[in-house]
Amino acid sequence: MSPPATAAPPPAPPPAPPRGDRATVDWGRTHYVSARHWQEHLVAQRLAGEIGDSLVFTEHEPVYTLGVRPGADRHLLWNEAELSRRGIEVVATNRGGDITYHGPGQVVGYPIVSLAARKDLHAYLRFLEQVLINALGCLGLAAGRRPGQTGIWLGRRKIAAIGVAVKRWVTFHGFALNVNNDLAAFAGIVPCGISDAAVTSLRQELGHECDLAEVKAVVAAEFWAEWRKFVDTTDVH
Repeated sequence: MSPPATAAPPPAPPPAPPRGDRATVDWGRTHYVSARHWQEHLVAQRLAGEIGDSLVFTEHEPVYTLGVRPGADRHLLWNEAELSRRGIEVVATNRGGDITYHGPGQVVGYPIVSLAARKDLHAYLRFLEQVLINALGCLGLAAGRRPGQTGIWLGRRKIAAIGVAVKRWVTFHGFALNVNNDLAAFAGIVPCGISDAAVTSLRQELGHECDLAEVKAVVAAEFWAEWRKFVDTTDVH
């Protein structure tokens, strides 16, 4: 199935994060193709030393994204007519992993950070998992890992997906945490290629809408607290 056409990204990205060791910025609601274009711009700036490490938040318009794992496209279940009816784009991307969904009410985080001090992509994935486990604990949920499967789980229910890419040890892409988003869209895919699990959200688990600004603030605080530990190479274990 050929993906629907997507709009060309705008010619210029949002303002760059402020100079300094680290910054958190929020792009608000974005189309996925535009956000990917902007990420690549920030990666180039980070590689050139023009900005420091950054954590970018966004919410995407409805989209299925295909990772680089072979056969990811086979896990798209809805046909073009159904995708068009529901207003969901399909975009191939260069992050790791399989197929996933992004949509309004989901907190997407794109860390643009340098791993030069600790060139270990597997450790970085575990770092992202720990950030989300910590944040969900602060928000009232005891989440954890599932052996052999990247992401964050509540038993057999997946609440966050993780898929990253790296260029000369600067990261992009990142994580998607289900907060208030409509989970019905996950019926159109085999999420992350895993057929024996359900998908959940903060709203579904807690029984009420969550304040996205509060969720982002908690995730950002946990991200930068864990990041200090991650890059402290005197305490690598």
